[in-house]
Amino acid sequence: MIDLLALCAFHAAYADAIDSDALEQWPDFFAEDADYRITHIENEREGLPAGIVYADSRAMLEDRIAALREANIYERQRYRHILGMPLLLKSEGEQAEARTPFLVARIMASGQTEVFATGVYQDRFVRRDGRLLLQSRVAICDSTVTDTLLALPL
Repeated sequence: MIDLLALCAFHAAYADAIDSDALEQWPDFFAEDADYRITHIENEREGLPAGIVYADSRAMLEDRIAALREANIYERQRYRHILGMPLLLKSEGEQAEARTPFLVARIMASGQTEVFATGVYQDRFVRRDGRLLLQSRVAICDSTVTDTLLALPL
């Protein structure tokens, strides 16, 4: 069974990988056939599948990180995630569903810091080979305004 402590430890490691610029580790938090989407609250309420970011496999997430490192040109920045306590909605055997609030601050190369995104992660977890992995993560942002500098994963 997947419990609240396991989810908290997972989230701490997930946020640390992004916040410490260990982005190559980020796809390892997902199952190979996982999906990841960033959207906003209105699209989610309307059931609109289109998102700001969409990937339907770990390989697509790996490609996204490779593009960030090698091809994309964007202003250098980093994030600091502040995560709320996960709300464990369902846990049966090796699967769980949870919703976790997030706040992401963006720190620019100049040192300017601002609240970049707030919202909730809507997650489905699986345990495979003893590891907790995301089968699905939808980052639902509270704002319908998307900053064009959304380069890093949320």
